[in-house]
Amino acid sequence: MEKKSKNRLKKDFKDAWNIFSEELEKYVSTENGDWSVKGFIDVYKNIYTISSDTKIVSKILEIHIFPQILQFAEENNYNIILTEHQNYYRDLTFIHKKSQEVKFAVDLKTTYRKKSGVSSFTLGSHGSYFKERDKNKNIQYPYNEYLAHFCLGVIYTR
Repeated sequence: MEKKSKNRLKKDFKDAWNIFSEELEKYVSTENGDWSVKGFIDVYKNIYTISSDTKIVSKILEIHIFPQILQFAEENNYNIILTEHQNYYRDLTFIHKKSQEVKFAVDLKTTYRKKSGVSSFTLGSHGSYFKERDKNKNIQYPYNEYLAHFCLGVIYTR
């Protein structure tokens, strides 16, 4: 694929992703900023509020926005491949429906606000896939097969 074509595809994906990420706030929160998800409900209709445990909150947010990510992929002509292992690089791989060589990596990261600012994001290990970009150790596809790498960072208030 020519460099000009790659750059156009990267720009198109980035522009669409930026619009998508800006619209997510409306999906996950109400007009006054409250979360749209308030807790869990079991089969007996008992309601449990969400704890402030960051792992639980992060997973709930990821599950909550996943249908929107699927819709984004469909609207932009991509399939999504989920990572096969928890410790593999990138949570999501977007592969263009018309060309398997058009791949974008997306990592989902969440963190919370502190009074002094924002808690830090962990970006994971910088595994061997950074050094040996044509290998597939701890990565869904070799690093150099992706046209670009993105991170969707979600910052929430506890």
